Amino acid sequence: MSFDELLKDLQGQRTVQEDPDHISFEKLFNESFMSKHSSFKSFEEFAEKGNFQVKTQGDVDNIPDELFDRHVARETDFADWKSMLDTATKEYAGKAKLS
Repeated sequence: MSFDELLKDLQGQRTVQEDPDHISFEKLFNESFMSKHSSFKSFEEFAEKGNFQVKTQGDVDNIPDELFDRHVARETDFADWKSMLDTATKEYAGKAKLS
């Protein structure tokens, strides 16, 4: 399931006024997630370590895949960005269903 498909799926399950098409990286990559999978407490710290300015998915899209994948592989326990994003999305969706 792609990130977009998951967001559309979540849209039907939301009771809180939150736009699932714009889940912030702070929520998706929260302190618990980042601490579990890297030596960083925030996604911002992780991105800064690689000299990346990342606030949105669009910002990530503008980074060459090879560069960001290498940074993810070096600084987290994921092989690449897609694995990291997919795992964060699944964990977020699991928590959203519980609320």
